[in-house]
Amino acid sequence: MGVVRERGRALGRFRSLSPVARLLVGSQLVFNAGFYLVVPYLAGHLGGELGLGGWVVGLVLGLRTFSQQGLFVVGGALADRFGPKPLVLAGCAVRVAGFGVLAVAVSLPGVLAGVVLVGVAGALFSPAVEAALARAAEPGRRGDAFAVFAVCGEVGAVTGPLLGVVLAGQFRAACLAGAVLFAAVGLLHARLLPRLPGEHRAEPVLAGWREVVRNKVFLVFAIGYSAYLVSYNQLYLALPVELERVGAGDRALGLLFALASTLVIAGQLPVAAFARGVLGRTGALVGGFVLIGLAFTVVALRPPGVSGAVAFVVLLVLGEMLVVPQAKELVPVLAGERRLGTHFGVLASAGGLAVLVGSTATGALLEHGRAAWVVLALLPLAGAWVLAALARRGAFTGTAKGRT
Repeated sequence: MGVVRERGRALGRFRSLSPVARLLVGSQLVFNAGFYLVVPYLAGHLGGELGLGGWVVGLVLGLRTFSQQGLFVVGGALADRFGPKPLVLAGCAVRVAGFGVLAVAVSLPGVLAGVVLVGVAGALFSPAVEAALARAAEPGRRGDAFAVFAVCGEVGAVTGPLLGVVLAGQFRAACLAGAVLFAAVGLLHARLLPRLPGEHRAEPVLAGWREVVRNKVFLVFAIGYSAYLVSYNQLYLALPVELERVGAGDRALGLLFALASTLVIAGQLPVAAFARGVLGRTGALVGGFVLIGLAFTVVALRPPGVSGAVAFVVLLVLGEMLVVPQAKELVPVLAGERRLGTHFGVLASAGGLAVLVGSTATGALLEHGRAAWVVLALLPLAGAWVLAALARRGAFTGTAKGRT
């Protein structure tokens, strides 16, 4: 009954949002459906049909994440300057182009061009959407707003992999279907999303970056949070390798992605309520990182069959549900309510750089078995230590020293 009540409250909060905020939250479903229709199957396509080596696959996946997360700092700054609509429309157009290139690429240069375009597209529209949602939500309820945002996104994320199961073995068809979805959502935003002026349109773009660089507490927070992004990225790199080791294939991968999305759909709102009412902000962040570390530890122990992969997905997603809404709610606090697009962009860019380095290293380590899983288990524990140290300094209440 508690879960049902919380979902009812969440639906009420969704209805209470402005039309712009409802559009931003609802469109996340289609964004994720198109994305997860393609990206979970990219590693299998690269290693199978194209015959690329493990470290090359890791490099490609890391480059995809870095070209998105790493360039969020640019997209966020542009959103602060020009407003969200131009960035969202440009991002949709570039992602359509990226999926089109991946559909026809038969060599490494073509694949690299495709994944960079796919990543750059996300760098354009994602920080604009997140900053606009943070502005639209009440300051004390932003964690709830981002939890609802996550649920809507996961409805799309569960749809994408299931469509991918139907198209298993037809990677090019999946790319074309994803391109069609992003073209449709781009047309929807062109019609319905108002052209809101940028909040810092009269100031140079570089002024925002200088402001963030002087915010030392926020930069340390971004470094700690990047451990989550590296860990989550292993759904695309380490998980397929583990499934191959135990003799499972693309269909199992699609079902596990569907499981991950289903967990978020069913559990994100109750978990957010539990975090807010019982754990508190620091407890949710640190506890979430510990669960993520445990997810990698389970696989390192080599349980039989696909049980390790299932446990990995469940624990990783539980950690994600604790960490992400709290972290997103903290960004405006640490930013002093200024230049939210740029701050969200820097947060993602720090993670993107970490993913580029971490994925390349992990791709090579995975060829040596469980050692990679042990190393990956230590990373989120380090992130938990960083965040706990910031909490002790009062960073999460806006009283930490060193923030400008």
